[in-house]
Amino acid sequence: MAQQAAPPSTPYGAPIAIDAARKAMAAAEAEATKNNWGVAIAIVDSGGNLVMLHRLDNAQLSSVRIAEEKARTAVEFRRPTKVLEDALAGGGVGLRVLTFGASLAEGGVPIVAGGTIVGGIGVSGVASHQDAQVAQAGAAALR
Repeated sequence: MAQQAAPPSTPYGAPIAIDAARKAMAAAEAEATKNNWGVAIAIVDSGGNLVMLHRLDNAQLSSVRIAEEKARTAVEFRRPTKVLEDALAGGGVGLRVLTFGASLAEGGVPIVAGGTIVGGIGVSGVASHQDAQVAQAGAAALR
């Protein structure tokens, strides 16, 4: 039997400050704009509460809800949503993620600052790996 990976150990920190959220949002928007991607970008705090949401031009309406769900999932599970997507794709015992009530699509990542999770960023509107590219750009702005 394959050994299960240990849960992430990065602790939760204080909620992301508005100035830090603005910095992460600006970096994410710049990445989306550079690629001409119409996406929604959501930033939540370390408790999963919405702090900031931007829907760029031409983003579909459903992307707003999906981006927020991705951001919240990244915080709640302390890992990128890609990890859950991969577990689902693996089938077998990985199918249990269907019961988690979480976003199972790539595009959500925790925001880590000072060694703690201060929030999460989720993106929706293009292919999932492109959503993740935008989210990672935002999160990286605070590292």
